[in-house]
Amino acid sequence: MEERKSAKNRNQNIILENREKLSVSGVEHVTSFDENTIILETVKGVLTIKGNDLDINKLNLDDGNVVVEGTVDAMMYSDRDSVGNKGIGFLGKMFK
Repeated sequence: MEERKSAKNRNQNIILENREKLSVSGVEHVTSFDENTIILETVKGVLTIKGNDLDINKLNLDDGNVVVEGTVDAMMYSDRDSVGNKGIGFLGKMFK
């Protein structure tokens, strides 16, 4: 509980340069990535990044820093709970 509470108090910075280079701090986990979508768990919620030719150029989860290169079209935050339930599907709901 203490760890989760302190994580919420941590800061997060996002710097987008010319829609081509995205620097994100406060990253706790990379949930998934491909060339069109990257999903990051951060101290402020789940951050979904959409674009083209996306590539994780730098990843340091000890510091919580991630650098993404490619064309960034959109970034969206969501709660961890809503993302977790969204991908469960029919079988996941049956065995819940």
